[in-house]
Amino acid sequence: MPVILLTAKGSWAERVDGIDAGADDYLVKPFHMEELVARLRALLRRNGTEKKTQLNAGPLLLDTRQMRVSVDGAPINVTPLEFKLLNYLLHNRGRVISQEELATNIYFQDQEPDSNAIEVLLGRLRRKLKTDVIQTRRGFGYIIEED
Repeated sequence: MPVILLTAKGSWAERVDGIDAGADDYLVKPFHMEELVARLRALLRRNGTEKKTQLNAGPLLLDTRQMRVSVDGAPINVTPLEFKLLNYLLHNRGRVISQEELATNIYFQDQEPDSNAIEVLLGRLRRKLKTDVIQTRRGFGYIIEED
């Protein structure tokens, strides 16, 4: 598992200690989020664990680098939460995902979603996509099938 230390300690000796302790990279606060994201991408490339930046299912395309969704090449405006939901389902294609697992992975830990929040979110997303790529397995959860 790659490790980046995010710290306020920025002397050269502290940087050396951090990397000697096992960190793969070292970033001193304050930093720009773009720099952190670029360092994460570079670290994942070096470790060969970088995920694909474009995920698709039939006519649906999700671009994780540009944060865009399209169906048959036509852009679809989605909210950040809808994007996270679609991203999670696409990364877990072929597997039924329960409402509880979706809620755990798309909401922040301090958020308590309403009991039907996932259903409402999925309904809104399905209307925007105008495709049946997200299927419901009654009593179990949701799935995007493998091609």
